[in-house]
Amino acid sequence: MSSENKSVTGETLTRGLESRHIQLIAIGGAIGVGLFLGSSTAIRTAGPGLLLSYLIGAAVIFFVMRALGEVAVAYPVSGSFSAYANMFMGPRMGYITGWTYWFMWIITGMAEITAVGVYCTFWWPDLPQWIPALMALVAMTTVNLISVKLFGEFEFWFALIKVVVIIAMIAIGLGIILFGIGHGGVPTGITNLYALEGGFLPNGMTGVFMALSMVMFAFLGIELIGVTAGEARNPEKSIPSAINKVLWRILVFYIGALFVIMSIFPWNEIGVHGSPFVLTFKNIGIAAAAGIINFVVATAALSSCNSGIYSNGRMLYNLALQKRAPQYFGQTSKANVPARGILVSSCIMLIGVFLNYIVPEEVFIIVTSIATFAAVWIWGTIIIVQMKSRVSKSPEEVSKIAYKMPWYPYSNYFALIGLVFVAVILSIGESTRIAMIVGPLWIIGINVVYNLLGWNKKDAQ
Repeated sequence: MSSENKSVTGETLTRGLESRHIQLIAIGGAIGVGLFLGSSTAIRTAGPGLLLSYLIGAAVIFFVMRALGEVAVAYPVSGSFSAYANMFMGPRMGYITGWTYWFMWIITGMAEITAVGVYCTFWWPDLPQWIPALMALVAMTTVNLISVKLFGEFEFWFALIKVVVIIAMIAIGLGIILFGIGHGGVPTGITNLYALEGGFLPNGMTGVFMALSMVMFAFLGIELIGVTAGEARNPEKSIPSAINKVLWRILVFYIGALFVIMSIFPWNEIGVHGSPFVLTFKNIGIAAAAGIINFVVATAALSSCNSGIYSNGRMLYNLALQKRAPQYFGQTSKANVPARGILVSSCIMLIGVFLNYIVPEEVFIIVTSIATFAAVWIWGTIIIVQMKSRVSKSPEEVSKIAYKMPWYPYSNYFALIGLVFVAVILSIGESTRIAMIVGPLWIIGINVVYNLLGWNKKDAQ
């Protein structure tokens, strides 16, 4: 870390993440469990038009990531958007953004470790699901406590598993579409994309836009690459390299996979007879297809849990350096990892495992909806922070920016409009409307805490 950045942040973390770790963490963030489990719901909403939903969402996310990249390369710190919001939008915004992101990962982590328990019952139906959930939490916490390099190594292999399976699925799918492999030698072609009732847009552009909230939720976690900047070995090269590849990765992994799935299977039947991924592998005679996909989804959940623990430790550490969290979290271990933030966050996630058994399912849906709202909040903050950062610089300083946001400021306006549109869709959808109620209440609540602790008065001095 440069002396300038260290003086700004006071961070003492180790730069143990290599370029290959950053690359695969970026892929892991771009490919969530939503692709394997949530694609059926999105397909029923938009039909083949879901491909357009992903194109729109990919464009918005690409500009969010480019905005993050410009600031992260200039200030590679672990607090990322919280630290940047503090620097360019004021202490209150740094506080709100950091705690909102921490809470988002706490909720997501609770869901993911519970999911690991559920997935393990596929192999061991009589095993109480709290046991694998607890084992997953303990294992991922231990990995994060040992060293940042070990965290990066686990994320590398978790992401690689997802990538290999998706590429295999696309390759097999293309074989079915073009050559009829596993289909009696009769190519299926791509007529299912347009020949069914309603054509390519069975639910019109309304369906395309309504699916956007699910599409954007699938990208949750992609911004984690900004948090890794504080421990990237060569952030000036590894961060831009990973971000530049985000767009084509989304095009290949999401749009490529969904194109294949909706070409092979009639879109209105997808999800009725099981996961489209499982059905695709079964088509060519792989009997263990369900087991393979269950393993992949379990590792995807472990990956998300691992990322959440990593992120939460760094966010609490940076908030402590901003004096917006207890100073207890401002210390690092002998391995130069924020162990206190990691352990406290993991303990709270452990409570989440227990809560999953005693609270009604509806309550848990309400809490997880905050994650969707939080993601939109964080992405919007990233866009605004980059604009504030650019405005604060002289023309000479702007000319020296190593990694510029393309088409600034028009790309910023496009991304912000897209995010506002997603918020509107969240408030319209019956099942997602709660996110636009709970989310603002969370923001109001932590603002009240901010004022009660007297930080508003300290900032005014």
